[in-house]
Amino acid sequence: MDLPDVNVWLAFSVADHPHHQRARRYWYEESGDELVFCRVTALGFLRLATNATVMGGQPLTVSQAWQAYSSFRRLPEVALAAEPEGCEECLEEWILENTLTPRQWTDAYLAAFAKAGGFRLVSFDGDFTSFDGLDLLRLEA
Repeated sequence: MDLPDVNVWLAFSVADHPHHQRARRYWYEESGDELVFCRVTALGFLRLATNATVMGGQPLTVSQAWQAYSSFRRLPEVALAAEPEGCEECLEEWILENTLTPRQWTDAYLAAFAKAGGFRLVSFDGDFTSFDGLDLLRLEA
């Protein structure tokens, strides 16, 4: 099962996104049998899809963003995963290693969520390589 990062969901859903074709290739050729949102990736997708700067001056309305999210969720291969047991302990482990920067809170949470839940994290973001033991598919643009 894959846990795509927000940047993958957004790239897949926006046709003129610079990484759209790579996200499509991942979806159709490399993805696991099931893809999951967690609450953080769902809210991140909604936030970015309604952001004018991120969306090149053409943000979705709140309603349109929710409809886009709902369209993903209606697909049989897409689910919303609850926080897995052990997620906080995984997060604490990386925090106590004292290698996180203040900008990595969300990345650390997603990495912990993926590790604790046995998900493969999928992202365009290279920062995830710093999390030991993480099953990561880093998409190259």
